[in-house]
Parts: sequence; C-alpha cells; structure tokens
Amino acid sequence: MSHEQTLWREIKDVVNPTILKKQNRLNKWEYGYNVEYDFVVISKTGKIGQVIEIQNLRIALPAADESFKRSEKKSEQYWEREEYPKELQRIKTRFDWEEYPLDFKEKWYDYIDNEFTRREKGFWFYNNGVNTYITGTHYMYLQWSKIDIGAPDYRESNRLFFIFWEACKADNRCYGMCYLKNRRSGFSFMSSAELVNQATISTDSRFGILSKSGADAKKMFTDKVVPISVNYPFFFKPIQDGMDRPKTELAYRVPASKLTRRKLESNEQLKELDGLDTTIDWKNTGDNSYDGEKLKLLAHDESGKWERPDNILNNWRVTKTTLRLGSRIVGKCMMGSTSNALDKGGDNFKKLYNNSDVNNRNKNGQTASGLYSLFIPMEWNYEGFMDTHGLPIFVGGSNPIKTIEGTTITTGVIQHWENEVEGLKHDQDALNEYYRQFPRTEKHAFRDETKDSLFNLTRIYQQIDFNEELNNSIDVVKGNFAWENGIKDTKVIFLPNNKGRFLISWIPPLNLQNKLFIKNGIKYPSNEHIGAFGCDSYDISGTVDGKGSKGALHGLTKFSMEDAPSNQFFLEYISRPQTAEIFFEDVLMALHFYGMPILAENNKPRLLYYLKRRGYRGFSMNRPDKIYTKLSTTEREIGGIPNSSEDIKQAHAAAIENYIENYVGEIETGYGNMYFQRTLDDWAGFNINNRTKYDASISSGLSIMACNKNRYRPTAIRTQSKIDLGISRYNNEGSFSQIIK
Repeated sequence: MSHEQTLWREIKDVVNPTILKKQNRLNKWEYGYNVEYDFVVISKTGKIGQVIEIQNLRIALPAADESFKRSEKKSEQYWEREEYPKELQRIKTRFDWEEYPLDFKEKWYDYIDNEFTRREKGFWFYNNGVNTYITGTHYMYLQWSKIDIGAPDYRESNRLFFIFWEACKADNRCYGMCYLKNRRSGFSFMSSAELVNQATISTDSRFGILSKSGADAKKMFTDKVVPISVNYPFFFKPIQDGMDRPKTELAYRVPASKLTRRKLESNEQLKELDGLDTTIDWKNTGDNSYDGEKLKLLAHDESGKWERPDNILNNWRVTKTTLRLGSRIVGKCMMGSTSNALDKGGDNFKKLYNNSDVNNRNKNGQTASGLYSLFIPMEWNYEGFMDTHGLPIFVGGSNPIKTIEGTTITTGVIQHWENEVEGLKHDQDALNEYYRQFPRTEKHAFRDETKDSLFNLTRIYQQIDFNEELNNSIDVVKGNFAWENGIKDTKVIFLPNNKGRFLISWIPPLNLQNKLFIKNGIKYPSNEHIGAFGCDSYDISGTVDGKGSKGALHGLTKFSMEDAPSNQFFLEYISRPQTAEIFFEDVLMALHFYGMPILAENNKPRLLYYLKRRGYRGFSMNRPDKIYTKLSTTEREIGGIPNSSEDIKQAHAAAIENYIENYVGEIETGYGNMYFQRTLDDWAGFNINNRTKYDASISSGLSIMACNKNRYRPTAIRTQSKIDLGISRYNNEGSFSQIIK
C-alpha cells in the first residue's frame, strides 16, 4: 500500500486544444454531463480548464480565474478565512439593512456582490504556489459555516470531496453520493453546511436529515444545522419563521436573494415579497422515512450503522423516489458513513456502496443504486497530520513539520497508522474496529468481527493485508482460455485480458500443459499427481432476477516432484457468462490446459453431462467417500459429489478450515501464497447453514477435498465407531483464537 496513491488524476488532451479554446471564448460549456466527452462540467462560467478523474468519475473544472494570493512567498500561501467586516456584523437581518442610508449600502455593495459570486461559481486561491479551485459549496463551508471548533480547517481531501459532490449535483443521471469515510472526517458538518447553503437560496423546497437513529438526526439538526443557519451573515440569511433555534424544523419564508443595484436604488422592501415555504427538518430512522414526500436534498448521515430491524437498503429504495419525478431527478442525496460490522448494518451499506460504482451503469447511464461511490483513505483526512496548507503529512523526517494546529511532528501519518496496527495485531476484533474507523482501503472499511466466524478470521485477514501490501507485485494475471486456431479438443492456450473471467497465479511449463491420455476412447488427465479442480456449477443460463449464483472454479496444487508450487491455489474463476454452455466450455478448457481432474457437485449435473458428451468423463472424479460399487447409477455415469448431505457439508468445511490453518496468513515460512482476494473474502463470511451465496467457498473447498481424496476413503473410516471429520470452531475473543473443545 503506497501513500503516493492519489485521490485524483489529471486527464490530458480530452478535448482538442483548438476546440477547447473556441468553446471557452464563446462560453459554450454547459453545466452538467457532457455526453460527447464523457465528463461532468461543474463550471458555471461557460469555460473549462483542467479535467480530472476522482474515483473513475471525469470532472471538468472551471478555467482558472483571477486568484487570491495571500503572499508572494509559497510557504505563506494557504487558505485563511476572511474577517467579516465589523460594520456589517451589527446588521442581523435584511429588515435591518433596509434602515441604512443608500451611501452605506453603496459602500458595501461590491463586497456583498463578490460573496454571492464566490458562492455561485467557486473561488481560486494560491496554496503553496499552486493555483487552487474550490467549489462555491466548499467556500460557504470554509468562510461562513460555524462548527464546533469555530471555523473549519482547509483540507485537500475536503476540496476533492466537494468537487466530487458538485459533479454529483451537476450530473442529471445521478441521485447523489455514497461516501465511505473515516471517523471524524467532517462529513456531518459538511453535509449540514450544504443543507443550509442550498435551503437558503431555494424556493418552495424540502430538505431532510436521516441518521442511524432519530436522536442522532435531531442532534445533527440542533447542534450543526441550526447554528450554521443562525450565524450566516445577514445578506445570506433568509427571513425565518418561528423560533431562532427550533428543535424540529427550520422554516424560511423569503430566500436570500442577491442584492442588486436596482434594489439598492429603489430601496425595495423585502416585506412585499411572498412567502416561499422552504424547510429543513429531520425524521426518525425507518424504512419508510420521508415516504411520499419530495426532497431537494437529503443529508443521510451514519448510513452504514443502521441495525436491525432498520435496513438502509430498504430505506434507500423508498427514499430514492422522493428525489425524482418520473424519470427526472429533482433532488440529491448526500450520504456518508463509516461501516459497522457486517451483521450490524455494515453488510447492507457495503451492498449499497458497491452498487454505486460509476464504472457499472445500466442502459440509462445510471448505477444500480443511482448514487456515485466515493472513498477517501484515512491518511488524507487524519487529524493531527495536516500541514499548514491542508495537505497530508504522509511521511515524517528528521526536520520537524508544522501542522495546521500549530504543533510540529516528525512522524508521518502512514507510520503512525502502522504503529497503531502493529500494537493491535494480537486483538483481532480491536484491530478490525480500528480498520473500520480509519480505513486505508475499502476492504479495511468493511472488516467484520471475528467471534462469529466458522473459520479462523485472524489468518484470513492476515493474508488479505499481506496481499494488499504486496499490491501489484503479486503475479496474478487475468485472462481467458481458448482453443488454438479455434479447433476444439486440440490444444488450449491462455490469453491475458484485463476483462477476462479467469485469474491465474501459476501457469505450468510447456511440458506440463495440455497433458492427457486416452483410454477406451475416454480422455483422462495426466497431471492428477500435481493438483485438481473444484467446481460449483449452475444449470440454468438465465434467472428471473437476472442475477443468480455465479459459476465458480478453483485450481489447487498438492505436493509433487514436478516444477509446480505446492499446496497453492493457482486459479480462480467466479463468473456467470451469458449462457451456461460458455461456463461449461471455460471449465473444460481449464481442465484440458492443466491436465488435472475436477470434483464437482452432481446435484447440478449439466456440467458433468457436458464433459461426458465431449469425451472427458475421465476428468470427472467420483465422490471419494464411497467405493465404486456403492455409487448410484448416475454417479457411475457422470461422477461428482452431491455436497448436500450433512456429512459432506461438514467434511467440506473441515477441508477449508484445515487449509487455512496450514497455508493462510502467518505461517512458519512467512506468509501464505493464497493470492485470490475474492475467495478470502468469501471464506471470511462463510455460513455453513446458508451456503448458497458462497460460490467461491464451495468451489475452493471441493478442490481441497479433491487434492486430499485419500482422507475420505471408506476403508480409512470403517474402523471408527464415530466419524471424526476434524472440524473445529473458534473462540476469537481475547488476544488469540482458541479452538472450542
């Protein structure tokens, strides 16, 4: 894991320079999604400049404008909140303003007009020598929002957060953002500031707040939203109905419109304007909160912490309808949270977050949830490790570095985090909680508790962390298999492809590829002594919901004298191609290429019949727990194992458990070589009483059983009065996992 990973990158040459110059000269760039160039324009000036990408979303920033420069020295260039003029501080409302003479109003007209411009179009300033753009929403947060510490600090991570949020607002395909955050990142205050910012310029609109409980939503309203509204300068503050500090609803009668020169000269009275009924309120937590209402903005705080019976997925399905009229999106949702443990609401939030990936869109151009996901690693937002320019201090040094709080440090945030992790390694649940609160990766954010796991989660998470630290140095290749020259049953080749269905960590040398022999017209594998496959198949190409279980295939080696790794998973396939026949052919080609047999479930027999028809019955292993004469007619015909009886379920789980104990996580020789993260995640959540969604666990467990078939021979267990399948359960509380006797 590298701290050099950036939250954004610049996209060069998206638009031809000649066209860009012409469009800018004519102010032709419209705010919103640009289909031709596939980016979201957040400029409100008609001109664009830099095009950046944040979490795969392309965003066109405004062209650089006149910039504020605090000092000519780079080191003294940083954000600084501008002092509110004392002459204006004593003016509390628009009605008070009306009482002042025209010459006083003229004196402050340019100042007030400039603030409205910054609110609408954003603000440019020099920060450590870099001309830096912040959105109007971010400017309102920094300059005019009162939070618990007084004025918010400028942070680079928040700048990118607000740019991403502006793109969500501008994109007519998007319902808002789903922000996976770290603790104390400022989201509650930022979303509260945006509620007030939008509500004070909107007419006849509704703004709402939800949180993990009604009490939390109320607290956000009374402790954050109301104080921000109360402390706005008079020229941004609308005429308010009711109490100054309400407990349930802020009601604005007249919005804060711009003070034009016409209004100054005519001394137009605000009291002549009609009431426009814009409100901010909060609701109790529930699946049907705000059902049947129309919202312009919903601040959805702590959405990863909804515990049963409340369900964030059910709530979002209902809430989403409050933000649209037919197909037209008329409101946005600003959702953000850390994640609870998976069985305490985290799993539903994880699904919602994954369904918000901008890379996966339907034919309407929308994600499955309608939201856009954003994750900011903790090192970009950790208090105490920001320099005076609001930039993260990733790595310390011999020379002290001054933080934004005015202290000096020599240790960077990366080392500080790693020290914390090291100190918690013997308390896995405490470590997982720290990961969830201060994640450096999405996997950290969705860590689960260990105490209810069937398998040893300590080892599984050790392996996951090890793999992520290796990052790109792991030699895992994505691709597909194909018949050479398209001629079936001849020679299989592997073709690397970033969109392939297979993940491969080992390819056998040429002398071991495509090795098989034919006996009585039936093909048999020649490399059974090297390893075997396990498969969780499916029979039906399509499903009612368009989803269904995926086909899974795993390849595992065993100890041998060949040029091959020992006891290593070398192949992972978890996919559901358009037809079952494509899946069957994928499996067959993998078997042919590696020359290894397969142990597959025979309660979904189409794959096994497919192999038999093609002459590959010799590749399909018989169930190892029965002698041949005890097999059923179907089992003799196609092979396979039912994997549905209680004995087989227990033996299957025991096989995975035994493999994890010996080859995953920290082992005697260092770390295991299990490099397939999806399978590790599947093991971490495996539930033996509800196995249908754990395709990778079923497949990988069968491959382990296939490589250790001698353990299941009937003669080996016949002398025992009671079958001991060797499966253990773990108590993961305390410092070390312990087997429950």
